[in-house]
Amino acid sequence: MTSVQNVIFQRRSTSKYQPDYVIDQETLAQLVSLAGYSPSAYNLQNWRFIAVTTPEAKAQLRVAAYGQPQVEAASATFIVCGQLAAHKALEQRLSKSVNTGVIPQSIADSWVGAASQSHEGNDQLQRDEAIRSASLAAMTLMLAAEEMGLATGAMGGFDGEQLKQHFPLNEDDLPVMLITIGKAAKGNWAQKARRPLKEILTVI
Repeated sequence: MTSVQNVIFQRRSTSKYQPDYVIDQETLAQLVSLAGYSPSAYNLQNWRFIAVTTPEAKAQLRVAAYGQPQVEAASATFIVCGQLAAHKALEQRLSKSVNTGVIPQSIADSWVGAASQSHEGNDQLQRDEAIRSASLAAMTLMLAAEEMGLATGAMGGFDGEQLKQHFPLNEDDLPVMLITIGKAAKGNWAQKARRPLKEILTVI
């Protein structure tokens, strides 16, 4: 198996962490940098990560996460956000690819036009796209963490309004999930059984 296949097979959802293990800011930054290579429609790159690391912030996040203890025990928890209205920043986000010759200006212009036409005033599409992109980036981050020997857990149980009140989310930031990260402690489950291929694949 390739290293990527090994990482996929080894990854498991972690809820129990070694509370004294510290992940340095350089590693957190590297993980988010790798997550930034995830795909997104029109190359919107409509995601944002907030790393919660201090005891005070973790305690506040635990309240917003309905008391789930892993957000305090983990070395850090990422608040993974998708960005609404990202089409408004698309021209700027494509400019480097145009300047380095990756894509021609005409293609960038057509993408900006198409994204503006489809996204402007369409709250549902903006929300759907934000969730799609943030989820792809979150999975990339989790696989990168696994390759580094770190454990992760994706969490959907949180109060989004509390996150907006107590953490630096922008108006267009949509909290999609929390990802805890650290070193696994004893007592976590092994990777749970998966559905058979015949139930999830249809070839036509």
